[in-house]
Amino acid sequence: MRPASSAGRLLAAGVLAAALLTGAGPAAAASAAAARPSGAHERLRPLADLSAQRLATADLVAAAKYGAGGPIDDPAREKVVLDTAARQAREAGADPAATVRIFRDQIEAGKLVQRELFRRWDADPGQAPDERPDLAEAREEINRVNGELVRGIAASERARTSPRCGGALTVAAVRVRHGARLDALHSVGLGRALRSVCSG
Repeated sequence: MRPASSAGRLLAAGVLAAALLTGAGPAAAASAAAARPSGAHERLRPLADLSAQRLATADLVAAAKYGAGGPIDDPAREKVVLDTAARQAREAGADPAATVRIFRDQIEAGKLVQRELFRRWDADPGQAPDERPDLAEAREEINRVNGELVRGIAASERARTSPRCGGALTVAAVRVRHGARLDALHSVGLGRALRSVCSG
């Protein structure tokens, strides 16, 4: 695969513009990012980080599907992911409904990235990956991250239901974005992935 599609680049790809997390403008987002980290920020940082890790696998999944005729939308696979997340949430003491909401957003964020990569590769075949990754291996990594994400959701309930969640999540996401040096596409994707984190 070209370096642009390699696993190393994947981790350097995607968080959100802070305004997408909270609906705030750039100035408010910058102010929030500069704010002193709070306990809520520390508890939400793992969710932002794991969401970025999960989103990075969208590049591998897209490369595995591109040119193979595999659809981006896979309702059967999505049901398995959501059912597993709900079961793991119950086992971890998390709210299954909240966990499923968050995971739906994770799935939609991944598809957002896949669709844009397909569009780019269709427009410029020279950017398309030279090799097709093993989709089963990519899904193993997704499953690993999913398990950690469920545990992170369980551990962050107080922060997620706090009135300060939006601001704290913005700070966490911006720091992940800068730390991982994520690009614009994956930044928007992360915003989509984190949409329901603060909804309880």
